[in-house]
Amino acid sequence: MAKLILINKPFDVLSQFTDEAGRQTLKDFVNVADVYPAGRLDRDSEGLLLLTDSGSLQHSISDPQHKLEKTYWVQVENIPDEQAIAKLCKGVILKDGVTRPAQARLINPPEVWQRIPPIRQRQAIPTQWIELKITEGKNRQVRRMTAAVGHPTLRLIRYAIGQWTIDNLRSGGWREVIAPIVDPTVIKSTDDMDPKNNRRRRDRTKRSISTSRRTNRR
Repeated sequence: MAKLILINKPFDVLSQFTDEAGRQTLKDFVNVADVYPAGRLDRDSEGLLLLTDSGSLQHSISDPQHKLEKTYWVQVENIPDEQAIAKLCKGVILKDGVTRPAQARLINPPEVWQRIPPIRQRQAIPTQWIELKITEGKNRQVRRMTAAVGHPTLRLIRYAIGQWTIDNLRSGGWREVIAPIVDPTVIKSTDDMDPKNNRRRRDRTKRSISTSRRTNRR
């Protein structure tokens, strides 16, 4: 049976198990072998990250085609008005395209752990928490969305991915849950999940293309 682990990733931790620069990684918190992240969460973001040893499950969770809903709690500068919330819901124009329709609403400050270090908050500028639900995963999308409507993100916590949440998980804590059954033929093997293998495949592809170009010039 496939493994599925929920971890509440702390701030300033990489969503990977190794780092040549010696920065904190998932290995500092999870002592389970042969599991890999299903999707990513930026180093400066906190909250839910799913780990699995199943390539097909990883694909079903992280592939944008499946449109698995992700819920974020976002602390932003100033208090967004109805127009700003409406823009987030309708779709925001970013450099890499328009975001899909989302769900957004103002919420009271959630009962969460203190971030270390705390956010840089200016005394004269109020802050507000937003709950934002999206079904895609562009690079640093939530931060770019709030900035596009005039409210830079100060703190970002991913609360949920589909049915899974960080309820009852302290920062840095993790637990194993029952993994759903998915089609095992989605990918060829669990090797496809390993970032090192993916890098090797990309490098081989680049070398192949480069060799082909040199051959065509002759």
